[in-house]
Amino acid sequence: MSGYALRQAISDVLGHFWSESFGQIYPTLAELRADGLVEVAQADKDSKPKFAITERGLEHLRARLSEPPQSERPRNGTLLRLFFGRRLGLDGCRDLLEQARRQAVEQLAGFEAIRREIQAGEPTGDHPFFLLTVSSGEHAARATAAWAEESLLVLDRIENQS
Repeated sequence: MSGYALRQAISDVLGHFWSESFGQIYPTLAELRADGLVEVAQADKDSKPKFAITERGLEHLRARLSEPPQSERPRNGTLLRLFFGRRLGLDGCRDLLEQARRQAVEQLAGFEAIRREIQAGEPTGDHPFFLLTVSSGEHAARATAAWAEESLLVLDRIENQS
């Protein structure tokens, strides 16, 4: 597929747990091509080049998938703002928590749609693995919604003590 189609597929299929920018896609494709891990499968003057993974690329992919995942340091703007909640004020904190709860509910609806789409599709050996990632997203969204609800109750108690 083209770099644009690859970025769109990552967004559509993996977007609930992975993201890439065009600024990452094209340099990476060039590097993979230079290393012989992908090749240009189609390049017309009128269309963008389409890339395909090579046998060597598949071997490299299998090796990379066997490596331990790299952990990333979390960056959560909501939690950072809540950390300074006394400065933000109860209403600002409440707004953040209600927004987090709404987003979690929207995510749950999105995961439900993804789950239905996978289950309605032609069964493949990949489906159980796709569903594992959807399940992770569902659990995280449910946890966020529950945390937001609990935190709103804490803010109510703080307000009542004042």
